[in-house]
Amino acid sequence: MTELLEVANVYRTFRGGGLLGRRVIRAVDDVSFSIDAGRPEIFTIIGESGSGKTTLSRMILAMVRPTAGTIRFKGNDVAAIAGRRDRLAFMQCVQPIFQNPFEAFNPLKRLDRYLFVTAERFAGAGNRNAAETQADRALHQVGLSLTEVRRRYPHELSGGQLQRIAIARALISSPMLIVADEPVSMVDASLRMSIVTLFRTLRDTLGVSIIYITHDLATAYTISDRIIIMRHGSVVESGDARAVLDAPKHPYSILLKSAILSPDLGNPPCAQSP
Repeated sequence: MTELLEVANVYRTFRGGGLLGRRVIRAVDDVSFSIDAGRPEIFTIIGESGSGKTTLSRMILAMVRPTAGTIRFKGNDVAAIAGRRDRLAFMQCVQPIFQNPFEAFNPLKRLDRYLFVTAERFAGAGNRNAAETQADRALHQVGLSLTEVRRRYPHELSGGQLQRIAIARALISSPMLIVADEPVSMVDASLRMSIVTLFRTLRDTLGVSIIYITHDLATAYTISDRIIIMRHGSVVESGDARAVLDAPKHPYSILLKSAILSPDLGNPPCAQSP
């Protein structure tokens, strides 16, 4: 099967600390995995702060170049993307969703304008009517409508609504891959599960693969197909999500489970059958 995304022996190092910044920090240390085209999945990267998961996501999004190793999307080296046309083509296929929805939107700019510009830039909308149609379709896919969003500013909506709008914005271009970095950590606890289960719906109805980056094993257990667990830049455990989280083998994975998840992991209170 053709690979949609291939991350092969990727490293990312930074210099910092010590005399003249001679200390080398390995933020990502020899990470490899792949996501197949034609088989949509939720691939989850789990780790605490400083584990390297966000640096890895930024490399997948072509925001940071690997120090070594390769990241290929549909066979093309992501680090080699150059020029506006190539970057726009990549962004049409690979869309980000960031952690803080309140920082994703300019407080002085109306939310519908973000959606219209995305439709014009990435989805070929040639006029305002076409842009509105595409925006409304994407909003309905996340449980909202253009009527609810039209002419509204970010401060007029809740964090949960803003994150749904961010997801809708990502969907407008019909991406093949969404990279969601801690997408519910800034959302009220009562709304988190509704948003992460939305990802599963999008996987099933739209056929989009999602890289879900989180420190929350409970949500990962509920929606993930496969996972990797990262510590200090390295992958310490990987595999089928339920198999790994039901019976972790690495001491760090066992520690995470005991610290974060309830003893009855097999029946977490919000879990749903796949």
